[in-house]
Formats: sequence, C-alpha cells, structure tokens
Amino acid sequence: MSFKDLKLNRPLLRAVAEAGYDNPTLIQEKTIPAVLDQKDVIASAQTGTGKTAAFALPILQLLFDFQDAPKRGKKIKALIVSPTRELAIQIEENFKIYSKYTNLRSTVIFGGAPIEPQIDVLKKGVDILIATPGRLLDLHKQDVVNLDYIQTLVLDEADLMLDMGFLDDVKKIERLCPQDKQILLFSATMPFKVEQLANTILKTPIRIEVSPTSSAAKSVSQVLYYVPKRNKIELCLHLLRNTIKGNIIIFRRTKFGVDKLEKTLLKNGYKVESFHGDKSQTDRQDALNRFKNNEVNILIATDVAARGIDITDLDAVINFDMPNVPETYVHRIGRTGRAGKTGMSYSLCSADEKAYIKTIQQLIQREIAVEQDHPYPLDPKAKPEVHKSKKTGSKHKKGRKSEGSKKKKKRWY
Repeated sequence: MSFKDLKLNRPLLRAVAEAGYDNPTLIQEKTIPAVLDQKDVIASAQTGTGKTAAFALPILQLLFDFQDAPKRGKKIKALIVSPTRELAIQIEENFKIYSKYTNLRSTVIFGGAPIEPQIDVLKKGVDILIATPGRLLDLHKQDVVNLDYIQTLVLDEADLMLDMGFLDDVKKIERLCPQDKQILLFSATMPFKVEQLANTILKTPIRIEVSPTSSAAKSVSQVLYYVPKRNKIELCLHLLRNTIKGNIIIFRRTKFGVDKLEKTLLKNGYKVESFHGDKSQTDRQDALNRFKNNEVNILIATDVAARGIDITDLDAVINFDMPNVPETYVHRIGRTGRAGKTGMSYSLCSADEKAYIKTIQQLIQREIAVEQDHPYPLDPKAKPEVHKSKKTGSKHKKGRKSEGSKKKKKRWY
C-alpha cells in the first residue's frame, strides 16, 4: 500500500515523499482512514511505529479545506496533548514537516520555558496546538487558549500521562473542548486506568492494535548478566571497554542513580550526557542534541525522561537497574533496533531484582539469554543484599539516665 491509497491530498503526499517515506506503516494504514471518517480511535502502539504521522496526516487533511484564516483570525481546531516536553516538541516538528505545502499553522506550548513567547504565537492564531497538560491549563486560565472550536483532540502516550498523575488534568481538558469533537487516544500499553478513561470519554471508538504491546522488538538481541549489586558499576565499565560499542542509552531507576553513574563514567574518560526530570528544559534539550550530533555517545536516563525521545541510530540499551514494571523493559529495549536496523540490549540484574526478570519473561514470552562468562558473577544462592548501618545501638552509655528521670513523673506540659 502507498500513501496515495490512503486518499491523502497532493500537498501532503509531496511533504511525505520529501521526508523520505514511501509506504505507510501498519499503524498508519489502519488509523488514517478511521480518522478521515471522523471516528473516535483507541490505538495501542509503541513509539517508533510511526504513530505521530498516523494522526498528524489525517488531521492536516481534515483541516486543509479550512486553512485560510477568517477575518477574526485562526482558531485552534486540533489539540494534541502530550505528557512530556520532549514528546510535544517532537510532535510539533512532525506537523511542521507534513504541513510544509499548506497554510496550516501549528505551535507547541510546555512548562519549564518562558511563557511570553508562547503567548505571542498563540495570539497570532494557530490551527493546531500541541501542549503538555499543565501549561495548557495555565494558558486557558489566562484566556490565551480558547478550546471552543476543537474538532479533534489527541491524547498521546495516555498510559504515561496517567502514570505521571495527569488524569484529572486530562479529564478537565476533555471537558473544556466541545462535546461533538473527535477523540484519538494512543497508548503504548493498555492498563486498566487507560481503558477506564477511554470508556468514559470515547464514543464507540475503533480499536487498533499494532504488534501486541508485549512483544519485545524482534530486531533486538537481549542478554542478561547476573551480578552483585555492589559490582554493577564495575561490570558496566567492563562491558563498555570490551563489548558494547556505538551509541548507547543506559537506563537507571532514579535521578540520583543517573547522576552518580554519570560522574563515574566521566571520571573514566567516557563522553556522557544525562537526562532526567530535575534538569531544566534547556539542559535536557542540549543533552539530547549533543547525543544526536555524536558529540557524546552515551546517554544516561530515567524512564519517564526517556519515554518521549526519538533517537533513530541507537546501537545498544543497557538496563543498569531492572525495571519493576515489565512493560517498561519492552519500552526501553524498543529504543534500539528501529526502522529495520538491529540492536542490542544488556541487562544487569542483582539478587533483589530476580523477581522482575520472571515477570518480564512472562510478558515477552521468551527467555532472555544469560551470559555467565564475566568477571563479576552472582552466586546463584545469593540472597538480596541488605545494607546494615555500621553503628548499632545508642551512642549513650547504658544506664546513663538518673534515677529521677526513670520514675514516671507527671510532666507539667
């Protein structure tokens, strides 16, 4: 099937061809006709399957006939709500590419950046708005954003949005838009709370599922290393010296863990950038650009920060800490082996993380190959390490209290 078969108009086909896309992906094939029919859609698809174009192209097509501004200026007709700043920026870049030969205008708004320039663009009028929930509601409260003319509302990465605590914001945004709008909900996984949200706001939606969300990318080779927790950093350095080459993302569970590993790798002469929620938007964008421009080849990140980033040429993923949610593992390793390329995933598992491996293997329905030949093997009988404090007991000598204080006195206060 080609994009022409999807009944897209010539300006869009021209932009798509220039962007280097010949044939639609599976999610695009299934979603574009449904959106053009103005049906509500609930789609489960992971990042990297081409889902942004799956909603961007039909939205542009639907708005194409109304692209010239009336006298009172353009009104926002399509709203895309995204959980993270990186993802929002990326979606807007895609809209800019596809709308190249139209007069349709889009802009992106997100927190952690100056609000004035965003207000200026909105006042000039746009057709399509991409936004993170917090900043969107802020600007709506200030009467800068008017959602009365929304025809299509897109909720992207809905599972992550709810994980980040945006459920009430999402419901509020949905209520602020007209009742007869079309809603498109995209989610990488379909946990109960996403299903619940879909049931309350979507009207007889078309369900689209592309590659069961549990299937770990077929193009990724997975290797597992059992290692004592205290030796993880040494094993990571050993693998970077001898085994893993190219562009690498290392996942850690906490921001503190990210910073600690970054310091160690920098000390050992590696070119590293880190990426987590406590960094300012500018720092995150700079880190990403340096990685994409090959100024550094290692990016250390937390899951939430890394969810929305699109890096095409990634050779390997290292799971420094194993995720306790099995779907997160699938997301992580799905960052590599994209667009027909192959990738590698290396997981470092300590005794207290063994249970996570079990649930991950159940989800992906395959066993991950274990590499035993390395310098820091874990004793198979090893129990999870419990860190005990060296100081035990009170620093005061026993029996130091005076006789008077030992008697139960009635206090005056």
